[in-house]
Amino acid sequence: MGSITRGSDSYRRINLAFFVAGFVIFITLYDMQPLLPIFTREFGLHAATGSLPLSAATCSLAIAMLFAGSLSESLGRKRIMVASLFATATLALFTSFTHSFALLVALRLLQGVALAGLPAVAMAYLSEEMAPSALTSAMGLYIAGNAIGGMTGRIFTATVAEQWSWRLALTIIGVATLLLSAAFARLLPPSSDFRPRPFEVGYLFTSLFRQLRDPGLLCLYGISFLVMGSFVTLYNYITFRLLAPPYSLGHGRVSWIFLVYLAGSFSSSLVGRLVERFGRSRMLACCLAAMAAGGAVTLAQPVAVVVTGIGIFTCGFFGAHTIASSWVGARAKSARAQAASLYLFSYYLGSSVSGTAGGFLWSSRGWEGVIVLILALLACAALLARRLTVLAAPAGEEVPAAAPTAVEG
Repeated sequence: MGSITRGSDSYRRINLAFFVAGFVIFITLYDMQPLLPIFTREFGLHAATGSLPLSAATCSLAIAMLFAGSLSESLGRKRIMVASLFATATLALFTSFTHSFALLVALRLLQGVALAGLPAVAMAYLSEEMAPSALTSAMGLYIAGNAIGGMTGRIFTATVAEQWSWRLALTIIGVATLLLSAAFARLLPPSSDFRPRPFEVGYLFTSLFRQLRDPGLLCLYGISFLVMGSFVTLYNYITFRLLAPPYSLGHGRVSWIFLVYLAGSFSSSLVGRLVERFGRSRMLACCLAAMAAGGAVTLAQPVAVVVTGIGIFTCGFFGAHTIASSWVGARAKSARAQAASLYLFSYYLGSSVSGTAGGFLWSSRGWEGVIVLILALLACAALLARRLTVLAAPAGEEVPAAAPTAVEG
């Protein structure tokens, strides 16, 4: 753990930098999500196949992150993250010029690899630089940037695609993210508590294996897979539902549903503070329950009720992700970049697997089938959370923080 506390100048610079980084990562990763119905129509595809531009990126991202953390151990945290953002933004520009679905999927595979350089390394950087009392709130603000980026990408691409074209939307996003990448490089201070080590292939695999021997971390990896899988499944196919009868909404109107990401952004910051008072396990259970309740509410017919359910579900997701991701950094005693890489490997693998599987259930069972899958995933996550509570108690991980009095940043 580092020494940067809330209220300091370094704390504010780091938080702003990672808010920007989180925005770039999620706007480029999820700008494709509202376009999936357009791809199925334009290229004549099945719903599950049309989801591949998103699933391909999350799958390659998951695999590449296993190596990105180890590279950062040798090349430095900031260098890897800056290179990742610039490569991601450049590939976002390239995707806007594609006229072949196969080429689009191939570029998204490469973009997933480029994206991998930031998320796992960001978690390691924050774990090393931030004081224990500042870590969860800093992680919450980073994830808030994720939420705002995801919301902006979805609304912007859907709106521009409906009025002009999806290619124009991706061009604008590519230019904007190049500028934001430059801002990140300027804002982020170099690591102060990081010590580089020579790159060793053997160390990569032994350090990853070491993190798989901790049953508590295994529970966190499983929760990551299940929670993210349920989240992406809901957002992938809610657009299909609302575009179809009896709603028959346009792409632009449907995209405004993603404004509920603002609630997710708020909940990630709020939960980071509530953990200090009530403990990780209790808050994680509450967040999983909120996700399940919100998912069930979306089975209703009125659009207002469906949107309310999505909002509850989204708040629960961002809260659960904030708790679990910061818990990984606190529980891992060494090789935190590798522990974070495995967490995010599970996170994005869940997105790829469940996000595509949901397409088959949507085609065969409709929205009810999608919700059954989501509730089953969340029930498994709740069982793992209960097991994690038992494992964490002897290590004292469930003792709430002693209400630090540091000035808020």
